[in-house]
Parts: sequence; structure tokens; C-alpha cells
Amino acid sequence: MNNTKNSIGLSGNLWLNRAESKFLGGDRIHLLEMIDELGSITKAAKAAGISYKTAWDTVNLINNLAEKPLVDRLIGGKGGGGTSLTAEGKRIVAQYKTIQEEHRKFLDNLESRLGDTESLYQFLRRISMKVSARNTFSGVVTNITKGAVNAEVTLTLKGGAALTAVVTNGAIENLGLSNGNEAYAIVKSSSIIIGTDLHDAKLSARNMFVGTVTRVIEGPVNTEVNIEIGGGNTISAVITHDSAIKLGLSVGGHACALFKASSVIIGVN
Repeated sequence: MNNTKNSIGLSGNLWLNRAESKFLGGDRIHLLEMIDELGSITKAAKAAGISYKTAWDTVNLINNLAEKPLVDRLIGGKGGGGTSLTAEGKRIVAQYKTIQEEHRKFLDNLESRLGDTESLYQFLRRISMKVSARNTFSGVVTNITKGAVNAEVTLTLKGGAALTAVVTNGAIENLGLSNGNEAYAIVKSSSIIIGTDLHDAKLSARNMFVGTVTRVIEGPVNTEVNIEIGGGNTISAVITHDSAIKLGLSVGGHACALFKASSVIIGVN
């Protein structure tokens, strides 16, 4: 099992069902174990961290769902009477613990087959981000050029493509950016300009990616265009419907996506 800070560990909740309803899970088994050990519903409830009423309700539910009673109760007395597990209750608890052990072995086996989970951890963190911008790219900082106020940051994306952003020097410090750091480039789809046959064009936009159109969603006013630029990266742009018609965009055709360095937001985990 990995012990690194960012390692992924597997866990799961094990439930025994009866009549398509949850019958016994870890929390109920724990209550039964406490009843067996302490011989008192009051003490068992306290040990399980639940109220006396919840414990009684749970025991009633378990006994109602079981083919044979799992808990034997003696009503009365200051402490609510004696409570113990029946032979059937002891058997069910033992069986559950056996299943639980096998379940843990199964999860341990999966963990060993996963191997190094660092990359999985980073991927899960990336996809857990929630941003309104359609375009989020993961990359590594390969160059930072500072000016008097702003800094130019270059990220190398998957596949080797370079993306340039301009942010303030204060942002560089706040984000702790330096060469070799993982970072994210976020660009709104409305900031993307689409063009064709621009291979030799001279443009002021620092970022120009040539790729293949993979999707065109036409609307009465705007059209969404997706362009695959290599390395598994796709850029989404929203342009006017008339522009899409004039450019003759279609799936499988080639197009260029352009955006200013100042349109890029840099983020880190």
C-alpha cells in the first residue's frame, strides 16, 4: 500500500441486503458487537455513539428483517434490562466479519495492482475543479519572464505544445510559480478566435494552435467549435453563426485557434 502524501487508498462500505433493503452494515454490526460484549443496550448505545432510542429502533429493525431474532432482550430494570446476542446473532456477526476480511483483501489487491497512484491522484484533483471557462489545460511551467509589472509564463502542455500567459508579478508570487511546477491554463471559449489558412499569417496573438475540427454545434446566433490540437487537448470556441458559415467549418477539416496571452488565467492546486 502506498504511504506517500498523495497516494490513493481504496475503501468501501459493505452491506448485507434482505428483500432489496439494507439489512446489516458496519454500523449495525458494531452495535451488535457492543451488545454482545457489554450485555446492555444502554452501554452498547453509548459505545456506538448513538442514542438509546436509536439503538432500540435499530435492534427492532434488525430483528424484524432477520429470519431468526439476532438480539435477545430482557425488558425492565434501571439500565433497561439485559441484552445479548442469540446464537443466530453471533453467527451472523462472525459471517459478516469473514466477508469484511475478504472484502479488505480484495481492495488491497486492487491497490497493489494500481501501483503508483500519484498520477491518478493528480488526475482526480484536476477533474474535480469546477470553473465556468470551457477550456482548462494542464501543463508544466517551462519559462517565466518577469517585467516591471507583469510576467510572461509558458506552459508546456501534453504533446509538447507551448501555451503563453501574461499575469502580474504578484500572481506569480501568490501562486508560487516556478519552472517545473504543474499549473492550469484556463481560457474562456468566447476569447478564442477561429481562423483557417493562417499558417503563414503574422498575428499579434501569442497563442495559435493548428488542429482538426472535431465538433460543430450550430445555433441561430452562435456556433460552438471544438478543435483537437494534439496530445489529447481540445479547444472549444464560441463564434457567431455567420463566421462559422464564412469559414466553412466542418468536422474533419483543419482550423486554427488563436487567443491572447492576456486572455489566459493561470491556476494551481
